[in-house]
Amino acid sequence: MENKNNELRSSFSGTKVHPNASVDPSAELHDGVIISQGAIVGPEVTIGEGTVIGPNAVITGRTQIGIYNKVFPNVFIGLDPQDLKYKGAATEVIIGDNNTFRECVTINKATDEGEKTIIGNNNLLMAYCHIGHNCELGNRIVLSNSVQVAGHVKVEDKAIIGGCLGVHQFVHIGYLAMIGGMTRVDRDVPPFCLAEGHPGRLRGLNRIGIKRSDLMGNEDFDLKLLQNTWNLLFKSSDSISNSLEKAMKGKLDLSSSKLCSFLKKSISKERRGPMPVVNS
Repeated sequence: MENKNNELRSSFSGTKVHPNASVDPSAELHDGVIISQGAIVGPEVTIGEGTVIGPNAVITGRTQIGIYNKVFPNVFIGLDPQDLKYKGAATEVIIGDNNTFRECVTINKATDEGEKTIIGNNNLLMAYCHIGHNCELGNRIVLSNSVQVAGHVKVEDKAIIGGCLGVHQFVHIGYLAMIGGMTRVDRDVPPFCLAEGHPGRLRGLNRIGIKRSDLMGNEDFDLKLLQNTWNLLFKSSDSISNSLEKAMKGKLDLSSSKLCSFLKKSISKERRGPMPVVNS
């Protein structure tokens, strides 16, 4: 006997929508989209080709989701920000392609008119991660279980963040940085760096991550030069601003230039400053 509760109806052309899902007729669903049992999709939502929305997920607000994303059960995307300044502005969530959002991930929309919360491509957000309002995540990022990201945080490409930790609002996390589980992240983590501890401290370069990346085959990458630049910036008895000035006058390759550029912005008045080095 056919079980109608498990049927998928094709109310939208080229899509499969479970009869117990709730999809607003004005939502835009592209070919190959699957909306599972109990999921809710709001009127201003656009979901790209091949994206799967799991059971009891809620996608609402002005939310755009790209192609071939996997949204697991009980994920909530596009709800109002947890920000007392929010006054009901029709802000957005923009999500790219090939991302995986595991169980109970929450992604809030931005606070003020014209602002966005942005997630790039090929990211993995494990169970119970939270992405606050106005955050911007790049590409190929891994957030382990229960990473809680406050508002206005920026995470650059290929960063890996360990589980059960909080990231303070307005913090920036650099390219290919790695942060150990349960670290207190209340300051910027520069690119290529390894951070760990409570309070969080820089431990050195993320050498394993660097060696596993495509940097090693790049003619404009010199690991020894990057290490020397790191030592000058973080191990010198001089102030970081003076060390940065010296480093930028010397020889720089692709990676050391990126590190210096990040730090120059990090020590500006608008930012929280870089995380200190262990035992510094």
